[in-house]
Amino acid sequence: MTTATNQTQLNSSIGGTRNVYNWNFLDKQYQIVYETIGTGSPILLLPAFSTVSSRTEMKGIANILATQYEVTVLDWLGFGESQCPPVDYNPALFQPLLGDFVKSIFNSSIILIAAGHASGYALKFAQDNPDIISQLILIAPTWQGPLRVMGLPDGVRNGVKNLVRSPVVGQGLYYLNTTPSFLRFMYKRHVYVDETKLTPEFIARKHQITSKPGARYAPAAFVTGAIDPVNNREEFLQLLESVLMPVAIVLAENAPPKSKAEMSAMAELDTVQTVRLRGTLGIYEEYPEAVTEAIQNFLTT
Repeated sequence: MTTATNQTQLNSSIGGTRNVYNWNFLDKQYQIVYETIGTGSPILLLPAFSTVSSRTEMKGIANILATQYEVTVLDWLGFGESQCPPVDYNPALFQPLLGDFVKSIFNSSIILIAAGHASGYALKFAQDNPDIISQLILIAPTWQGPLRVMGLPDGVRNGVKNLVRSPVVGQGLYYLNTTPSFLRFMYKRHVYVDETKLTPEFIARKHQITSKPGARYAPAAFVTGAIDPVNNREEFLQLLESVLMPVAIVLAENAPPKSKAEMSAMAELDTVQTVRLRGTLGIYEEYPEAVTEAIQNFLTT
Protein backbone atom coordinates (compact mmCIF):
# COMPACT_ATOMS: atom_id res chain seq x y z
CA MET A 1 0.00 0.00 0.00
CA THR A 2 1.25 3.47 -0.83
CA THR A 3 1.63 6.41 1.52
CA ALA A 4 0.73 9.31 -0.73
CA THR A 5 1.26 12.99 -0.06
CA ASN A 6 -2.50 13.60 -0.02
CA GLN A 7 -3.04 11.54 3.14
CA THR A 8 -3.08 13.10 6.61
CA GLN A 9 -2.62 10.81 9.60
CA LEU A 10 -4.99 11.50 12.48
CA ASN A 11 -6.41 9.56 15.42
CA SER A 12 -8.06 6.17 14.85
CA SER A 13 -11.50 4.79 15.64
CA ILE A 14 -11.26 1.05 14.84
CA GLY A 15 -7.76 0.54 16.16
CA GLY A 16 -5.80 1.35 13.01
CA THR A 17 -4.28 4.39 11.35
CA ARG A 18 -6.87 7.02 10.39
CA ASN A 19 -6.15 8.91 7.19
CA VAL A 20 -7.71 11.47 4.89
CA TYR A 21 -7.73 10.96 1.13
CA ASN A 22 -8.23 14.25 -0.69
CA TRP A 23 -10.33 13.34 -3.71
CA ASN A 24 -10.33 15.67 -6.70
CA PHE A 25 -13.53 15.44 -8.74
CA LEU A 26 -14.95 17.93 -11.27
CA ASP A 27 -12.56 20.68 -10.19
CA LYS A 28 -13.44 20.31 -6.51
CA GLN A 29 -11.72 18.50 -3.65
CA TYR A 30 -13.45 16.35 -1.05
CA GLN A 31 -12.07 14.74 2.09
CA ILE A 32 -12.58 10.98 2.39
CA VAL A 33 -11.71 9.43 5.75
CA TYR A 34 -10.36 5.91 5.78
CA GLU A 35 -8.52 3.68 8.20
CA THR A 36 -5.98 0.88 7.86
CA ILE A 37 -5.19 -1.87 10.34
CA GLY A 38 -3.01 -5.01 10.23
CA THR A 39 -0.31 -6.27 7.88
CA GLY A 40 -0.32 -8.70 4.97
CA SER A 41 -2.15 -8.92 1.67
CA PRO A 42 -4.45 -5.90 1.21
CA ILE A 43 -8.21 -6.03 1.75
CA LEU A 44 -10.63 -3.15 1.15
CA LEU A 45 -13.87 -3.20 3.16
CA LEU A 46 -16.77 -1.13 1.83
CA PRO A 47 -19.52 -0.30 4.37
CA ALA A 48 -23.15 -0.50 3.37
CA PHE A 49 -24.98 2.72 2.59
CA SER A 50 -27.57 3.70 5.20
CA THR A 51 -28.72 6.68 7.22
CA VAL A 52 -26.02 5.81 9.78
CA SER A 53 -23.38 4.40 7.41
CA SER A 54 -19.92 4.41 8.97
CA ARG A 55 -16.71 2.42 8.66
CA THR A 56 -17.03 1.57 12.37
CA GLU A 57 -19.78 -0.92 11.39
CA MET A 58 -17.01 -3.03 9.89
CA LYS A 59 -14.85 -2.88 13.02
CA GLY A 60 -15.48 -6.48 14.12
CA ILE A 61 -14.65 -7.94 10.72
CA ALA A 62 -11.67 -5.61 10.25
CA ASN A 63 -10.11 -6.49 13.58
CA ILE A 64 -10.34 -10.23 13.01
CA LEU A 65 -9.02 -10.05 9.44
CA ALA A 66 -6.21 -7.73 10.56
CA THR A 67 -4.49 -10.69 12.24
CA GLN A 68 -3.64 -11.95 8.73
CA TYR A 69 -4.24 -9.08 6.30
CA GLU A 70 -3.79 -5.35 5.84
CA VAL A 71 -7.37 -4.10 6.06
CA THR A 72 -8.56 -0.70 4.82
CA VAL A 73 -12.06 0.64 5.53
CA LEU A 74 -13.43 3.91 4.17
CA ASP A 75 -16.28 6.25 4.96
CA TRP A 76 -18.12 7.02 1.74
CA LEU A 77 -18.44 10.68 0.77
CA GLY A 78 -21.44 12.10 2.63
CA PHE A 79 -21.32 9.42 5.33
CA GLY A 80 -19.46 8.74 8.57
CA GLU A 81 -16.53 11.06 9.15
CA SER A 82 -16.01 11.91 5.49
CA GLN A 83 -16.98 15.32 4.16
CA CYS A 84 -20.75 15.82 3.67
CA PRO A 85 -21.13 18.40 0.90
CA PRO A 86 -24.58 19.26 -0.58
CA VAL A 87 -23.74 17.63 -3.93
CA ASP A 88 -25.90 15.42 -6.14
CA TYR A 89 -25.29 11.95 -4.72
CA ASN A 90 -25.65 9.33 -7.45
CA PRO A 91 -23.72 6.46 -9.09
CA ALA A 92 -21.85 8.92 -11.30
CA LEU A 93 -20.30 10.28 -8.11
CA PHE A 94 -19.64 7.12 -6.12
CA GLN A 95 -18.33 4.92 -8.93
CA PRO A 96 -15.46 7.31 -9.81
CA LEU A 97 -14.77 7.78 -6.09
CA LEU A 98 -14.26 4.05 -5.62
CA GLY A 99 -12.07 3.79 -8.70
CA ASP A 100 -9.90 6.77 -7.85
CA PHE A 101 -9.56 5.68 -4.22
CA VAL A 102 -8.43 2.15 -5.06
CA LYS A 103 -5.97 3.27 -7.72
CA SER A 104 -4.53 6.00 -5.47
CA ILE A 105 -4.18 3.97 -2.28
CA PHE A 106 -3.15 0.51 -3.47
CA ASN A 107 -0.25 -0.51 -5.70
CA SER A 108 -1.09 -4.22 -5.99
CA SER A 109 -4.18 -6.37 -6.48
CA ILE A 110 -6.61 -6.43 -3.57
CA ILE A 111 -9.38 -8.51 -2.04
CA LEU A 112 -12.62 -6.49 -2.14
CA ILE A 113 -15.37 -7.01 0.44
CA ALA A 114 -18.59 -4.98 0.18
CA ALA A 115 -21.72 -4.88 2.32
CA GLY A 116 -25.28 -4.06 1.37
CA HIS A 117 -25.71 -1.39 -1.31
CA ALA A 118 -21.95 -1.08 -1.80
CA SER A 119 -22.03 -4.50 -3.48
CA GLY A 120 -23.20 -3.13 -6.82
CA TYR A 121 -20.42 -0.57 -6.87
CA ALA A 122 -17.89 -3.27 -6.01
CA LEU A 123 -19.20 -5.45 -8.84
CA LYS A 124 -18.98 -2.68 -11.42
CA PHE A 125 -15.43 -1.84 -10.35
CA ALA A 126 -14.44 -5.52 -10.45
CA GLN A 127 -15.98 -5.89 -13.91
CA ASP A 128 -13.94 -2.96 -15.25
CA ASN A 129 -10.74 -3.81 -13.35
CA PRO A 130 -10.28 -7.61 -13.27
CA ASP A 131 -6.52 -7.19 -12.85
CA ILE A 132 -6.95 -5.20 -9.62
CA ILE A 133 -9.47 -7.38 -7.74
CA SER A 134 -8.28 -10.92 -6.92
CA GLN A 135 -11.35 -12.04 -4.94
CA LEU A 136 -14.75 -10.47 -4.30
CA ILE A 137 -17.06 -11.01 -1.33
CA LEU A 138 -20.54 -9.50 -0.96
CA ILE A 139 -22.19 -9.41 2.47
CA ALA A 140 -26.01 -9.24 2.49
CA PRO A 141 -25.92 -7.57 -0.95
CA THR A 142 -28.76 -5.24 -1.88
CA TRP A 143 -29.37 -2.79 -4.71
CA GLN A 144 -32.68 -1.02 -3.96
CA GLY A 145 -33.13 1.96 -1.65
CA PRO A 146 -35.90 1.61 0.97
CA LEU A 147 -38.50 3.71 -0.86
CA ARG A 148 -37.93 1.78 -4.09
CA VAL A 149 -38.38 -1.48 -2.17
CA MET A 150 -41.72 -0.03 -0.96
CA GLY A 151 -42.73 0.49 -4.59
CA LEU A 152 -42.89 4.29 -4.65
CA PRO A 153 -42.69 5.72 -8.20
CA ASP A 154 -39.69 7.71 -9.40
CA GLY A 155 -41.42 11.09 -9.18
CA VAL A 156 -42.47 10.59 -5.57
CA ARG A 157 -39.04 9.37 -4.53
CA ASN A 158 -37.31 12.27 -6.23
CA GLY A 159 -39.73 14.69 -4.56
CA VAL A 160 -38.94 13.23 -1.15
CA LYS A 161 -35.21 13.54 -1.82
CA ASN A 162 -35.51 17.20 -2.79
CA LEU A 163 -37.73 17.91 0.21
CA VAL A 164 -35.20 16.44 2.64
CA ARG A 165 -32.45 18.48 0.97
CA SER A 166 -34.41 21.73 1.48
CA PRO A 167 -33.08 24.09 4.18
CA VAL A 168 -35.79 24.19 6.86
CA VAL A 169 -38.43 21.55 6.12
CA GLY A 170 -35.76 19.08 5.08
CA GLN A 171 -33.83 19.42 8.31
CA GLY A 172 -37.03 18.87 10.27
CA LEU A 173 -37.95 15.74 8.33
CA TYR A 174 -34.45 14.39 8.70
CA TYR A 175 -34.56 15.02 12.45
CA LEU A 176 -37.82 13.10 12.81
CA ASN A 177 -36.34 10.12 10.96
CA THR A 178 -33.15 10.03 13.00
CA THR A 179 -34.41 10.34 16.56
CA PRO A 180 -33.01 7.63 18.88
CA SER A 181 -36.44 6.01 19.19
CA PHE A 182 -36.89 5.84 15.41
CA LEU A 183 -33.37 4.51 14.88
CA ARG A 184 -34.02 1.77 17.42
CA PHE A 185 -37.30 0.90 15.70
CA MET A 186 -35.58 0.56 12.32
CA TYR A 187 -32.71 -1.52 13.73
CA LYS A 188 -35.17 -3.83 15.45
CA ARG A 189 -37.28 -4.12 12.31
CA HIS A 190 -34.68 -5.10 9.72
CA VAL A 191 -31.08 -4.42 10.74
CA TYR A 192 -30.44 -6.55 13.84
CA VAL A 193 -31.89 -9.89 14.90
CA ASP A 194 -31.11 -9.65 18.63
CA GLU A 195 -32.79 -6.51 19.97
CA THR A 196 -30.98 -6.82 23.32
CA LYS A 197 -27.91 -5.51 21.49
CA LEU A 198 -29.72 -2.26 20.77
CA THR A 199 -28.64 -0.65 24.03
CA PRO A 200 -29.04 3.09 24.71
CA GLU A 201 -25.26 3.44 24.25
CA PHE A 202 -25.40 1.68 20.86
CA ILE A 203 -28.26 3.86 19.62
CA ALA A 204 -26.55 6.99 20.96
CA ARG A 205 -23.48 6.21 18.84
CA LYS A 206 -25.66 5.77 15.78
CA HIS A 207 -27.54 8.98 16.48
CA GLN A 208 -24.28 10.88 16.78
CA ILE A 209 -23.47 9.96 13.18
CA THR A 210 -26.67 11.68 12.02
CA SER A 211 -25.88 14.91 13.87
CA LYS A 212 -22.96 16.02 11.69
CA PRO A 213 -23.52 19.18 9.60
CA GLY A 214 -24.69 18.17 6.12
CA ALA A 215 -25.38 14.61 7.21
CA ARG A 216 -28.85 14.51 5.62
CA TYR A 217 -27.86 14.92 1.96
CA ALA A 218 -26.34 11.50 1.21
CA PRO A 219 -28.84 9.48 3.30
CA ALA A 220 -31.70 11.23 1.48
CA ALA A 221 -30.24 9.97 -1.78
CA PHE A 222 -29.85 6.45 -0.40
CA VAL A 223 -33.35 6.19 1.05
CA THR A 224 -34.99 7.44 -2.15
CA GLY A 225 -32.98 5.17 -4.45
CA ALA A 226 -30.92 7.92 -6.07
CA ILE A 227 -27.69 6.00 -5.43
CA ASP A 228 -29.00 2.57 -6.43
CA PRO A 229 -26.10 1.06 -8.42
CA VAL A 230 -28.39 -0.74 -10.90
CA ASN A 231 -31.97 -0.37 -12.13
CA ASN A 232 -33.27 -3.90 -11.71
CA ARG A 233 -32.49 -7.46 -10.63
CA GLU A 234 -31.52 -8.57 -14.13
CA GLU A 235 -28.88 -5.87 -14.36
CA PHE A 236 -27.42 -6.89 -11.01
CA LEU A 237 -27.34 -10.57 -11.95
CA GLN A 238 -25.68 -9.77 -15.27
CA LEU A 239 -23.01 -7.85 -13.38
CA LEU A 240 -22.53 -10.76 -11.02
CA GLU A 241 -22.14 -13.22 -13.87
CA SER A 242 -19.75 -10.97 -15.79
CA VAL A 243 -16.93 -10.67 -13.26
CA LEU A 244 -13.95 -12.93 -13.85
CA MET A 245 -12.64 -13.40 -10.31
CA PRO A 246 -14.06 -15.76 -7.65
CA VAL A 247 -17.16 -14.34 -5.95
CA ALA A 248 -18.78 -15.30 -2.64
CA ILE A 249 -22.02 -14.09 -1.09
CA VAL A 250 -23.02 -14.09 2.57
CA LEU A 251 -26.79 -14.48 2.48
CA ALA A 252 -28.62 -13.13 5.54
CA GLU A 253 -31.28 -15.70 6.42
CA ASN A 254 -33.37 -13.24 8.48
CA ALA A 255 -33.35 -10.40 5.95
CA PRO A 256 -36.69 -8.78 5.02
CA PRO A 257 -38.55 -10.88 2.43
CA LYS A 258 -37.88 -8.63 -0.58
CA SER A 259 -34.20 -8.22 0.25
CA LYS A 260 -33.81 -11.94 0.87
CA ALA A 261 -35.49 -12.69 -2.46
CA GLU A 262 -32.82 -10.61 -4.22
CA MET A 263 -30.01 -12.41 -2.36
CA SER A 264 -31.56 -15.80 -3.14
CA ALA A 265 -31.66 -14.94 -6.84
CA MET A 266 -27.95 -14.13 -6.68
CA ALA A 267 -27.25 -17.40 -4.88
CA GLU A 268 -28.81 -19.39 -7.73
CA LEU A 269 -25.99 -18.43 -10.10
CA ASP A 270 -23.50 -21.25 -10.72
CA THR A 271 -20.57 -18.83 -10.63
CA VAL A 272 -21.26 -17.70 -7.05
CA GLN A 273 -20.32 -19.40 -3.79
CA THR A 274 -22.95 -18.78 -1.12
CA VAL A 275 -22.92 -19.06 2.65
CA ARG A 276 -26.22 -18.70 4.52
CA LEU A 277 -25.94 -17.26 8.02
CA ARG A 278 -28.23 -16.04 10.78
CA GLY A 279 -28.67 -12.29 10.57
CA THR A 280 -30.41 -9.58 8.62
CA LEU A 281 -29.27 -6.41 6.82
CA GLY A 282 -26.74 -5.53 9.54
CA ILE A 283 -25.27 -9.04 9.72
CA TYR A 284 -21.71 -7.75 9.17
CA GLU A 285 -21.90 -5.69 12.36
CA GLU A 286 -24.10 -7.92 14.51
CA TYR A 287 -22.35 -11.23 13.79
CA PRO A 288 -18.78 -10.34 12.73
CA GLU A 289 -17.28 -13.61 13.97
CA ALA A 290 -19.54 -15.83 11.85
CA VAL A 291 -19.25 -13.56 8.81
CA THR A 292 -15.47 -13.38 9.08
CA GLU A 293 -15.20 -17.16 9.43
CA ALA A 294 -17.12 -17.48 6.16
CA ILE A 295 -14.82 -14.89 4.56
CA GLN A 296 -11.68 -16.68 5.73
CA ASN A 297 -12.96 -20.03 4.48
CA PHE A 298 -13.55 -18.52 1.04
CA LEU A 299 -10.17 -16.82 0.93
CA THR A 300 -8.27 -19.97 1.82
CA THR A 301 -10.02 -22.38 -0.58
